[in-house]
Parts: sequence; structure tokens; C-alpha cells
Amino acid sequence: MTIGIVVFPGSNCDRDVYWATKGCLGLSSRFLWHESTDLDGLDAIVLPGGFSYGDYLRCGAIARFAPVLSSLIEFVKNGGKVLGICNGFQILTELGLLPGALTRNKNLHFICDTVPLLVSSKRTKWFESFKFGEELYLPIAHGEGRYQCSVEVLNKLEEEDSIALRYANNPNGSINDIAGITNKEGNVLGMMPHPERACDKELGGIDGRNILQALLAK
Repeated sequence: MTIGIVVFPGSNCDRDVYWATKGCLGLSSRFLWHESTDLDGLDAIVLPGGFSYGDYLRCGAIARFAPVLSSLIEFVKNGGKVLGICNGFQILTELGLLPGALTRNKNLHFICDTVPLLVSSKRTKWFESFKFGEELYLPIAHGEGRYQCSVEVLNKLEEEDSIALRYANNPNGSINDIAGITNKEGNVLGMMPHPERACDKELGGIDGRNILQALLAK
């Protein structure tokens, strides 16, 4: 079982994800160039954080046209697991695999901190190792991480139990404190916090480990 980590021009967290999945957790992982369309042999895919294509338009707006993402849509339809972290979350919303949008933080400042989060759903494999309402700490690093959606979409997310993570002390103004959501089927997770930066004991907390291990959970 192997994880594919997409490398976009401008991404800066693909190596972090590889170190976390392969180096810390021993999970089979390989880089996946953005121009590739061959996803054979992959059981899960990570869209990492960073500034894909420089974020010259909206975050993720250019990345959505990368050839690899045309294959990703079919991969998701067939039940493949996809994790979008930070810029990867933005790409998933631009691609239409997750609803809503990520906008400028409420104070218009870039935020870099470690924040408390609450597990808001155990409906999918991503957070089944956590207790509902359990608090965990993960790093954030974003200028456009404020999750926004219509009332209709918010109600649907609530009904489907698709709000996976909430901020305990909302740092960016996201609606309903949302830090991460899944699709209805549960095989796609988008989250602004960085689990890959909380996997190495030498660097601090390890609350991100179980989230990444869920990439290959059956």
C-alpha cells in the first residue's frame, strides 16, 4: 500500500509530508509530479501545503488544472483516499471535491502558530482513533485559511456529519470554527492545520500521526 504525495511548482510542504509518512511512520510513500496522470499502485494521495503556482490568483485556482488532478477525480470516485492540507484543502475546494472556499484571515495577517483543535466527527476512518470532542494540537501556517460557505452548505455539512475538525479558539474567523471537513463518502479530507508537522517527537507534538496513518487504514 503506497501514498502518493503530489508535487506542484511552489509547494513547500511535500518534503515535510514525505518525512512524516515515510520517515516517522514507515508508510510506503512516493512523490507524484503534477504533470503525471498515472495513479496506478497508489492507495492514497496527499495534496500538500505551500504556494502552488505562487497562488497568483486565488489559492489553488491554477493548481486545479494540473493534469494529475483530472486523474484524482476518478481516483476519488473509485473510493481512493485523498488528504488536502492547507493549500491542498484550498485546491480541493477549487476542484469541487469539497464545498465552500478558503478566504483571507479575518485580521488579514498570516498566522503561524500551534493551535488547539476539537475532533468533531468520527464518521470516517480519519479520526476513528480519537474520541469525539477530543482536543489535539497541530500547527497552522496560512494567510487564507478562513473557511466560508453558504448557510445551505453549512447545514448539509452538519447533516452529513462532515465537519471533522473545529478550532477551539478560532484564529482566522472560519464559519462555525471549521478547521477541516470531509466529503459525504468520507474518503476526502481537507484541513488547514498541518498534521505532518506534528509527527516527529524530536520536533514537538505527535498529534498528527494518527491522521496520517489513516491514509492507509482499511
